[in-house]
Amino acid sequence: MKKVFITRKIPETGINLLKEKGYEVDISPEDRPLTKGELINALKAKQYDAVLTLLTDTIDAEVMDSAPTVKIYANYAIGFNNISLDEAKKRNIYVTNTPGGGADRVAEHTWALILALSCRIVEGDSYMRNGKYKGWDPMLLHGTKLAGKTLGIIGTGKIGADVAHRGKHGFDMNIAYYDVVRNESLEKDFQAVFYPTVDEVLKIADVVSLHVPLLDSTRHLINSDRLKMMKSSTYLINTSRGPVVDEKALVSALQNGVIKGAGLDVYEFEPDLAKGLAELPNVVLTPHIASGTEEARHDMAIISASNIIDALEGVTPRNQVSY
Repeated sequence: MKKVFITRKIPETGINLLKEKGYEVDISPEDRPLTKGELINALKAKQYDAVLTLLTDTIDAEVMDSAPTVKIYANYAIGFNNISLDEAKKRNIYVTNTPGGGADRVAEHTWALILALSCRIVEGDSYMRNGKYKGWDPMLLHGTKLAGKTLGIIGTGKIGADVAHRGKHGFDMNIAYYDVVRNESLEKDFQAVFYPTVDEVLKIADVVSLHVPLLDSTRHLINSDRLKMMKSSTYLINTSRGPVVDEKALVSALQNGVIKGAGLDVYEFEPDLAKGLAELPNVVLTPHIASGTEEARHDMAIISASNIIDALEGVTPRNQVSY
């Protein structure tokens, strides 16, 4: 009987798919991320054929060597920076992700952050709850009109393209973008304008939205120098991966008016925040919930389980990112 280890409980839809194939499925009883030592001990307990991982699990050479029979690490996430692809390739182990699961929801959450900032929703809510509202005031909490402004997209995969779609057709914004591969459909469908460097987009955008994977080339993609390139009226949105932004530099930029505000769902030192970030009035913070809907979580469970079934049945997994 083939054996699967799941590092933390996921929706039953995915678990049931694996059980229906006759696999033995073990799930960590801990309702938290496992430490590296705990994960290694769990994997040594049996000769597992597959592991369903979460983005909070670090899967490196030491972990892989502790479970030499594993054929696939199926990541329950769109990103996969928590798994060493080079080490997996050396061992002929599949690594997969869930690129469709939750992508539309992340785009929606991105827009929730943009609107919360441009309409000053969080500040207004706090203003009301603290009893400061004394009646209509023409000078109170001015926001930012989005129509006619430029939305800068860095990374135009499914999520970035969905954000661009909503920006163009929902808010009548101009779309500027950068990607390592030119996206001609984005240009055709949304009249998006391609710029050959990140810097060029940052200099003209009124809202910058980040949608890149975490790679060596994207770590601190947004740093002190690039923050200074932006207009002082710009909002920065990050729903990709925390370390794409140098968070300490961002705090300084927000404190000193280098940019107008930021909306973050991911953090460089997650779950910790850079010192001073939580005290800033011009930042909206959410706890890594951009893909967090019941529908998205079930989709991700099904996709992850299907990737495992493919690998264990001798088929190349449909969402393979490494082998």
